[in-house]
Amino acid sequence: MGKIIGIDLGTTNSLAAVWENGESKLIPNSYGDYLTPSVVSVDEDGTVYVGKIAKERLITHPELTASVFKRNMGLKKIYKLGKKEFTPEELSSMVLRRLKEDAERYLGETVEEAIISVPAYFNDMGRNATKRAGRLAGLKVERIINEPSAAALACNYNGDDAEATVLVVDFGGGTLDVSLVDCFDNLVEIMAVSGNNHLGGHDFDEALAEYFLEKMQTSRRKISEETYGLLLREAEKCKIELSEEKSAHLKLQCDELSGDMEIDRKELVNICGEIFDRIAEPINSVLRDGRMGVSELTHIVLVGGSCKMKVVQQYLRYVFQRKDMLVRDPDHMVALGTGVCAGIKERAEDVKDMLLTDICPFSLGVNVVNRLEQNGDSVMSFLVERNSPLPISKKDYYVTVYDGQTQIDIGIYQGENYYAKDNIKLGELNVKVPARAKGQAGVWVRFPYDLNGGLAVDTEVPLSHQKQQLVIINKEIRMSEEEIRDRLAELEQLKLNPLEEEENKFALEWGMRLYAQCNAGIREELEKRMQYFVQTAQRDPRRAERVRKQYMVYLAFLEKALNAGGIEQMLGAGADWYNDDDEDGDNDWKGED
Repeated sequence: MGKIIGIDLGTTNSLAAVWENGESKLIPNSYGDYLTPSVVSVDEDGTVYVGKIAKERLITHPELTASVFKRNMGLKKIYKLGKKEFTPEELSSMVLRRLKEDAERYLGETVEEAIISVPAYFNDMGRNATKRAGRLAGLKVERIINEPSAAALACNYNGDDAEATVLVVDFGGGTLDVSLVDCFDNLVEIMAVSGNNHLGGHDFDEALAEYFLEKMQTSRRKISEETYGLLLREAEKCKIELSEEKSAHLKLQCDELSGDMEIDRKELVNICGEIFDRIAEPINSVLRDGRMGVSELTHIVLVGGSCKMKVVQQYLRYVFQRKDMLVRDPDHMVALGTGVCAGIKERAEDVKDMLLTDICPFSLGVNVVNRLEQNGDSVMSFLVERNSPLPISKKDYYVTVYDGQTQIDIGIYQGENYYAKDNIKLGELNVKVPARAKGQAGVWVRFPYDLNGGLAVDTEVPLSHQKQQLVIINKEIRMSEEEIRDRLAELEQLKLNPLEEEENKFALEWGMRLYAQCNAGIREELEKRMQYFVQTAQRDPRRAERVRKQYMVYLAFLEKALNAGGIEQMLGAGADWYNDDDEDGDNDWKGED
């Protein structure tokens, strides 16, 4: 059997881990990085780019590139990239394929199975879509794990207190999860979860971008997608800089829009006030459901890239009225936890006795007749309450409501609201029953809910012994086994950009993005250097690596100058960065220094 890997399939970045030599280890990608941007781009010739190259192409080829698609997992959403169309899980499968290739290169063996993390507040459709994404990537996915549960597992294995009650705040690029965790010896028990699948660091980027547009007296509809992509990139840089500095500049210089705006942390808080308010909601929900006071918590652990922001840390200190929060390797903790989980599934000696229990994040039930309001909307009858430990199986008996009734329509819902219509409808079963006086015929409805968040609905009519089962899958995106096999074959025909070509393509896309930000004088110089790099790579691959390094030094210097205050400073500055160590003395380069 091949190795099992753990994967943190993130909204902004994804990464993989493996249990090796008694510890969870992160797997580097082809650049030697652990984080692979969760971005997919399709070239005109059908080549698929994943990661750093695709992230550059968000700017240069926005119509061919997709990101933040994790937020729509399990929904009927289509991304049109050029002439091709993809669902969120198909795009996710390409990220998973790249991580699978990186893992196989790192391990030197085939990888056939993965454990994938999902936001704790992913509904059943999002969880099933994640499993399908794994299947489409050629991976067996028998186990998924909630992201904060994975983080708690990593924290527990790292040797914290043998007995502790921990609140894990997992605030990433696109989602927020909060979990209350009880750790005792080798047991990690999830007590309560809450979250928001549409709240993350990306919202800060958008808020800063909108504020910049307002200050420049324009709006998004007045600029192109390319320009807005550049603005989002600069907003993200500004946000990251504010994690280290008390103030930062948000600058943009391109043909459509140019401007420079200084923002300090206090101003960021004012701009993003609504985002901070939304952070507090799931925290309060978890503490309330877990019947736990802040003072009773042993640790408050912050994970996820957005928890690196100083303003977020300061806000959480204010919310908790505590300063003893642990910021634990925010970008990597979930992935490290999936690596521990992979070790447990492999029955590795070091962790085979560890036990992780999880819970159902939402209440589940069926709609029943409203007995309080005549002709009123149907109301909920809950079978599985939120925060129930998994796996679980609950059943209840439902009877006919009028004489001679021959069918009971059972709607399956997920949510906490009184009226069924205000919750998410997951599916429906129409059960035939013998005609009897009202209340004399009925059906047992059972909800078996497994550790992976997979819901099935079983029914049995005692009078006729008729049984039915419904496995909950979004009807609008349901795929049969044959359809999955066919789509898997189609996706495998798409060419992922070869790993050995990654760096050259990345350098080219980086240059093309900067080209859009330069003025005419610098554009001419950049274009010459870009052409020289491309021609050398095509004509003499042996020299390509050396020329690429020189070219990327120039690009780094150029980007720094663009961020520092204007490309005018670049004129005549070539000697500060360029070091021609071309040993064979070739003089193909004709640029002016």
